[in-house]
Amino acid sequence: MPKFTSNDAEINYQTFGNANQSAVVFSNSLGTKYSMWQPQIDALKDDFFIICYDTRGHGASSAPQGPYTIDQLGQDVINLLDHLNVKKANFCGISMGGLTGQWLAIHKPEYFNHVVVCNTAAKIGQQQAWNDRAKLVREQGLQPIAATAATRWFTERFIQSQAAIVESLSNDLGAGSAEGYASCCEALAKADLRENLKSITVPVLVIAGQQDPVTTVADGQFIVDRIANSQLFEINASHISNIECPEEFTQAVRQFIK
Repeated sequence: MPKFTSNDAEINYQTFGNANQSAVVFSNSLGTKYSMWQPQIDALKDDFFIICYDTRGHGASSAPQGPYTIDQLGQDVINLLDHLNVKKANFCGISMGGLTGQWLAIHKPEYFNHVVVCNTAAKIGQQQAWNDRAKLVREQGLQPIAATAATRWFTERFIQSQAAIVESLSNDLGAGSAEGYASCCEALAKADLRENLKSITVPVLVIAGQQDPVTTVADGQFIVDRIANSQLFEINASHISNIECPEEFTQAVRQFIK
């Protein structure tokens, strides 16, 4: 599994498909790893050059001492593109990865043709709640968070019908780095891009889950209302919509970046 050094972190990444095709970078949500994008990798690798990576503190990437910042999470993506000598790409990020995508569209637009941000907000949750969660995880590890993650991530229907998928993702969360997770919580605590959205000129697709209790359709609409060249796509899913409704999700992304 290739890795490269981005400032103070070793970032694990993987590419799929032909490097001569249009590139798409996928960015994972908090507590997951790049394998969460497997349905999209399988569907798109014949037509695009797919670049996946584990956000710092996640998966096989290193977890340097935090707290992290949204600037660091965004710069890791730019450093990865530079490492791969990719001058222009498309981006698709979910939840925390969607916040990273907004930062990239604001600060590094020259790198991107299209940006897709999914199940996200310009400010996710409340600062104190994130700091409390970071403290809990550092004290008790990730098991308490992993035990309740499914109800935040998926609808009850999906939890019942796709138990193996849900269990696998919950296990990945529980097995992750507590320091990495907590440090990303601290990045989310401080990240607030609401005032910067209006400067975005890159075409943006916002995918919002109609059943998402974490980042709502209203959060998605807020982003769209402030970006001139943007559109909202609603999907009948909860927070991890790319896994809950993979065909519909992938089709929306494909149509937008094509």
